[in-house]
Amino acid sequence: MQTFPHELWMRRCLELASLGAGYTAPNPMVGAVLVYNNRIIGEGFHRQYGQPHAEVNALANVKEQDKALIPYATLYVSLEPCSHYGKTPPCANLIIENQIKRVVVAMQDPFPMVSGRGINLLRQHQIEVITGVLNQEAQWLNRRFVWFHTRARPWVVLKWAQTEDNYFALQSNLQTWITNLYTKMLIHRRRSMEQSIMVGTNTALADNPQLTVRNWFGSSPVRLILDRNLRLPKHLHLFDNQTPSIIFTQQPPTQINSDNLKLKYVQLEFGKNLLPDILDYLQTQQIQSVMVEGGKQLLQSFINENLWNEALVITGNQHWGKGIQAPCLPPHAKLIRSAALDDNQVQEWVNKGNSIGEPFLTTTVV
Repeated sequence: MQTFPHELWMRRCLELASLGAGYTAPNPMVGAVLVYNNRIIGEGFHRQYGQPHAEVNALANVKEQDKALIPYATLYVSLEPCSHYGKTPPCANLIIENQIKRVVVAMQDPFPMVSGRGINLLRQHQIEVITGVLNQEAQWLNRRFVWFHTRARPWVVLKWAQTEDNYFALQSNLQTWITNLYTKMLIHRRRSMEQSIMVGTNTALADNPQLTVRNWFGSSPVRLILDRNLRLPKHLHLFDNQTPSIIFTQQPPTQINSDNLKLKYVQLEFGKNLLPDILDYLQTQQIQSVMVEGGKQLLQSFINENLWNEALVITGNQHWGKGIQAPCLPPHAKLIRSAALDDNQVQEWVNKGNSIGEPFLTTTVV
């Protein structure tokens, strides 16, 4: 007789799901494991947006000699199987067609076209469905997706580097690196997981950042630049036509040059509602997450207005003794992980009031 250590197999689903980080958005990360008699006979994950879902890959992974076991196996999946036609056919139908009799689901899909329908469809076909196994961990893994579909607002990640004596930058705007090569790779990996990345005018002028994924793999996020009075010169990397960029300005929208089709201007009122207005606009564009990389005033504004969800803080071993003080997280910030990368200390924080689920921490930042 089979025994069902549900959490063991669901944890494997979450581990598999995390391998899709940076490739599945705007879809969620999903893992699936097919278990017979305490043995995995097939497993898979959603590898890339538009490609087969986790359940499809798990069933395709079953070896020929094990295919007869499929109807007697238990399918574990980290997210409710879809029940609608999107980029791919419904996974709930695939489960029914394969006569699988038991499905264990971590969490219900918050996407309105699925939410509860996949589970109900399986139960209507006399399939036993167990829900809520590692639900909190599953919500955390897909926190961007869940937050976006339940709060109608992008997930906001703050990122900055600071010295050991809490300085963020030099007053002279002279560019001085705090992060080392390994931390830069980590940051670029994290950039690949977010759908957009934001800086203000002064940071763009002082650093001339590219805001791309150069030291990792995957797609670069949409660049978001605040330029109230359109002061930024066109020779900056942000205007290189390599990555889609959005300029938020108070000036009348500028005509997009025919040689820069990836550049868009959005006119907003630069008042007290600027940040909520930006997030509302990103929601209309189906952008589920934004990484805010500076400067100090922009980062602190997100903190002061409680519009942040996570913070990635890198501390170097330098002591400057002067300069611009680093942003300050509030008392309700919770440290969830701290790790050393050579001479840098990387800390991950969450906003306890704006969080979802319980952190599912793999060996890499997701």
